[in-house]
Amino acid sequence: MAKYSNEPERPRAEPEIIPPDRGGRRGPDWPPSYGFTQARSAHRVYVSRIGPFGFALLMLVVGLLGGVLLLALIGAALIWIPVVAVFLVIAAVSGLLRRL
Repeated sequence: MAKYSNEPERPRAEPEIIPPDRGGRRGPDWPPSYGFTQARSAHRVYVSRIGPFGFALLMLVVGLLGGVLLLALIGAALIWIPVVAVFLVIAAVSGLLRRL
């Protein structure tokens, strides 16, 4: 049993610290060629508050999407009405034929 049970276990190997690239030490395919010619760099993302016109536009888009979804649901329900009616007619006819 260890003398100090509260002491954390020491790492078995030292981590390798790789310094940043200082120019030209990597192979010819670095950075990877994905169709971009620029090297990787930082980009700024600007975030601002939404104004009244933007909010109205956003609500209009949400309303339009909700309306389209509602129409799709109503359309799906209306398609099932004739299907259920056909099954009821088939069941009634088969019930009448059974009695004969």
